[in-house]
Amino acid sequence: MREFIIDTDTASDDAAALMIAAFSPDIEILGVTAVAGNVDVRQAADNALMTLEVCGSDAPVYLGAPRPLVRERRETISVHGKDGMGDGDLIRPIKKPAKKRAVDFILDTVAKYPDEVEIVVLGPATNIATAILTDRETMRRVKRIWSMGTPGFGIGNATPVAEFNVYIDAEAYAVMLDSGIPVTIIGFDMCAGEIGLDRDELAALAAGNKAGRFLEKATKVLLQFNLDTRGAHMVDLPDAVAIAAAVWPDYVTSSVACHCHCCTEDNETYGQVLFYQKGRTYESMPAIRDYTAEVVTRVSEQSFTERFMKLLLK
Repeated sequence: MREFIIDTDTASDDAAALMIAAFSPDIEILGVTAVAGNVDVRQAADNALMTLEVCGSDAPVYLGAPRPLVRERRETISVHGKDGMGDGDLIRPIKKPAKKRAVDFILDTVAKYPDEVEIVVLGPATNIATAILTDRETMRRVKRIWSMGTPGFGIGNATPVAEFNVYIDAEAYAVMLDSGIPVTIIGFDMCAGEIGLDRDELAALAAGNKAGRFLEKATKVLLQFNLDTRGAHMVDLPDAVAIAAAVWPDYVTSSVACHCHCCTEDNETYGQVLFYQKGRTYESMPAIRDYTAEVVTRVSEQSFTERFMKLLLK
């Protein structure tokens, strides 16, 4: 059994990611930590609670950072609706968030299970950075961080060079990258394109079961956004694509070790992450001694959809 903490700014694609973990028999969700990002932190917690309840999971949810590490929140458009879950009045959880702070839960849990806990970071890295800055020695006992962040080797979705999760709190992402904790990055380039759910798969979810119907309704605003901007009757699920890399190791078909630098200067490059790849020579850095993350460069798109649908509709 693998031990996961899932850190999330829960919108509809985060909900899909939570479902993968909740329905996977070899994953134990020790807890979910909410962070402000797609929505405010309390909405993110309620969305996570509701998703877990739909899945029959009793994993606790903890309130985390309500704002970035050192800056005010940067405004962005919402592609998931005001509540992050399609604005369909779906979010009425029975349970409430746990009283313990998210950072305290993370540190206590890593201390309890040293070298066993894997943290899946699906939103801004504010909670993770705060935990690192609070107790670096304990956080060095995290087994691995799986991050849905950066554009990978593609283009950004928050700016031409920055991906949303990093753009919301680049300072926090920089702390995470420089922490010495093993990090695997699944960038937005792995999550865009044709990977996701098309009209037939969405219809199958709606006809399938409670979890499928919940997700189909939660992604309605995202579906309309893709119809309006791309003419595509499909929903892309970046956070589900990212957690799949953690849950299904054979789903990742290639990756590269990189020295990573996160830009935190307050200009057009804010939130950009530069990747100096192992095996390449850079005239500005002739000797790279520190590879701070493994960056996924290819996944099995067909495998994702097949496994995701089978898991939700079993």
